[in-house]
Order: sequence, then C-alpha cells, then structure tokens
Amino acid sequence: MNFLNADASSSRGVEVVPRFSSVEEAQDWLSRRGIQYVLAQFVDIHGAPKAKSVPLAHLGTILKIGAGFAGFAICGSGMQPNDSDFVGVGDLSTLTPMPWQPGLARIVCDGSADGAPSPYDSRVALKRQVERAARHGWIVFTGLEPEFSLLRRSVSGEVSPFDTTDTLTKPCYDYRGLSRARVFLERLTDAIRAAGIDVYQIDHEDANGQFEINYTYTNCLTSCDRYILFKMAACDIASELEMICSFMPKPFSDRPGNGMHMHISIGDGTANLFADPGDSRSMGLSKLGYHFTAGLLRHASALAAICNPTVNSYKRLIVGSSISGTTWAPAYASYGRNNRSAMVRMPGDRIELRLPDSSCNPYLATAAVVAAGIDGIENELDAGAPINENLFEWSSSQLNEHGVKRLPQNLSQALDALEANDTIKQALGPVAEEFIKLKRAEWLEYMRHVSDWERQSYLQSC
Repeated sequence: MNFLNADASSSRGVEVVPRFSSVEEAQDWLSRRGIQYVLAQFVDIHGAPKAKSVPLAHLGTILKIGAGFAGFAICGSGMQPNDSDFVGVGDLSTLTPMPWQPGLARIVCDGSADGAPSPYDSRVALKRQVERAARHGWIVFTGLEPEFSLLRRSVSGEVSPFDTTDTLTKPCYDYRGLSRARVFLERLTDAIRAAGIDVYQIDHEDANGQFEINYTYTNCLTSCDRYILFKMAACDIASELEMICSFMPKPFSDRPGNGMHMHISIGDGTANLFADPGDSRSMGLSKLGYHFTAGLLRHASALAAICNPTVNSYKRLIVGSSISGTTWAPAYASYGRNNRSAMVRMPGDRIELRLPDSSCNPYLATAAVVAAGIDGIENELDAGAPINENLFEWSSSQLNEHGVKRLPQNLSQALDALEANDTIKQALGPVAEEFIKLKRAEWLEYMRHVSDWERQSYLQSC
C-alpha cells in the first residue's frame, strides 16, 4: 500500500466521479445518469447512517440551508425535544451515485445546530483533528479493512453462516468458501467500484462465513465516508440475496470476530512522513511514525472504548483462542514488525492499528486515533522496543517484565479509561461525554440481562 498517491485508483477502470464546481453541474451530471433523488446522509453517534431523500431539483437547498431533522430523535445528538433542528449540510465533494440503488445518489452531510457545526456530530469531530494535523502541514491517510460475516436466520431464529458447507476448522483463504459467496462479493465489488471506490483484493477470512474486501486508502475523512457507503451497499445487497451481512464484532463465541484494521500514514503532500528506509529497527518507520505509535500505546485503553464500542466487542478482544487456533485480535497494548498478536503492526512505511472492530463509528474512532497519535508526536513519546514474539503464549510474568499492559476486557473497563483520559475527551469534545453516557446505559442494560447460559448453569442449583 503506497501512501504517496491517494488517487492512484482513478486510472484502473473505476468510475470517476468528478469534482463538481457548481450545483447545476452536479445536477446535470446526475440527471444524465438517470439519478433523480439524493440521500442527504449523516451518521448518529453509533455510526449508523441516517438520511432524507431529496429530489435532485432541490440539491442546492441541501448545500446552502441543509436538511432538517428532529435532533432529539437522533441518538447522541445532545439535543432535547424543545431544541432547534439538527441540520445536515451537504458536502458537495462527497456526492456520488449509489449504483446498487438505481436512480439514487448520496451526499454526506455535516451536522449543524443553530447555524454552527454541531459539537456532537462525529464527522465534525474528525474534521477538527484533520485541521489540527493540517496546522502541522500534515495530511492523515487511512486505509480501512472491514471484516464482515455473511449469515442467515433459520425459521426457528437460529443464526448461522449462509453457506452450510463452510465448515472448515481453518477456513482462511478457502477457495471453495470464496467461490460460493461469489455472487454477493462480485455484486458488492462492482457496486462500490461504480461508486468510485477501487477494490484490489477479496478474501475469505478465518471464521466460517467471514469475508474481507480491501479497497484503496485515501485521506482519513474520505476513508470514513467510503466506509459508511461500503456498509450501506453490503447490507442492501445481502438483503436482496436473502442473506444477513453482519458487522457484529463477535457473532460466534468459538470463531474469530470482525475487526476493522486501520492502516495509517501521514504525508505532507509530496512524501510519506512515516517512511524511513534507514530505520535501525528495519521496520521502515520514521521517528515521526514511532512517536505516533507511542501515542497509540499510551492511550490504548481509552481508544478501546471508541474503537470497540459495544458489549460484544470485548468478546473479540478477550484473551483466548478459537477453533482455528487464534482470534486474530489484539489483547495487549504493544507493537511489533509483523506481529499480528500485537495491537500495532508495522507492515512497512505505515502503521496498522488492529484494535478497531467493524461496529465502530469510523469518524469517532479515527478522530480518537489521530488525537492519540498527534499527542505522541507533540510530546515526543517513546514507543519502547518492538515485540516480535507471539504475545498469546507469554505468561503474566513475561508481560509484566516487558511492561505490556492488557487491553480492557469489557466495555465498562474501557469506559473507565476513556473517562479518565482528558487528552482524548478534549479532542473529541462534547460528543465524548455523550458517548460515555450512552455506553454506560448500554453496559447497565447488559448487566441486568439474564442469558440462557445463566439459566442453564444456575436455574437448578439446589
């Protein structure tokens, strides 16, 4: 993955959506492609897409005035029923067709309230960190790798992989599993390529029914916009094929979960500032990159709350194994060269953060990650020595000897860490407190829930 040319995909047969200079130009371009409606789309605090459908003739209104929403109806908006509207103001640079929904396009909106950017809008929070990086002369690039599960629900309500023959103990890269999912995978790939997103690899992952589609990196804000579009397309196409496309972090207790590895680099417009061929540790990483890594390690526990935002997320991160032999998820705040048991891996001239899962709000997660990394740079933090051994095989004494800390093992622990972390909270703004409040309620609801496992274990204990 070469982080120097973020627009390299445009010459590979991918539909190129032009940068429109006016509303009229955009309307004409869309109309000639049979598009008559535009989704004015944003995400709530959980990263779930929300939208209004707008006739193409009124696209200009979305750009100048915005689409109005009852703020109290939006999760995490920080608004009450007596407040003014939450307004989604369109970003013309994000306007793109939705090829799997003929006649429809999407424009990404920034949240606004009372005529000013909403501090509770996660895209606004990320833009603040992008601007912070820009003050240093930096552009933050990310490449997101969402894993997902293709499932089906039986008449009795049982959930299982959609392909009943996908039963290998180690199914990663299985040709047959990939082939049997071909209709869905190719429809999804064709759709997002037609929306201007280049796909370069598709594979069967290490859980039964689990897949990953890799598309090209770009600046971190656009990466998040594309991730939401990807999830919208994946879920729509799966539904048409009578499947469930799930981004749940851990759908099955005995199989690896769905991560969303985040590849990160910083450029200055001409060079990759994380690249250093002369790196004495032979990882190709610059001093700037090591400082950024140190920031990720220092703030790892707080980042876990944002990057792994559900009760279920920690069943992916918990120390343990799976029927394939590994969970492929980090349990310890550490880094190494090509160490997939570490939280941060160095595949060469960039950083791969393995912490986030596919359920995260990409804007919030990226904002928190960028804030942590910049804190490491500004304070010249030391990442320490890399660890290139299998951390899952280390004893507690080995971990303690090397100062390796375990990541939070449940949502409550992660929220405690976030609440105590002023650096991340201040970077995110008021949305951080709103996130903590909502997630505390989710944890309480989970703790009150009585599961089938508990009944089976304790109902007849006399």
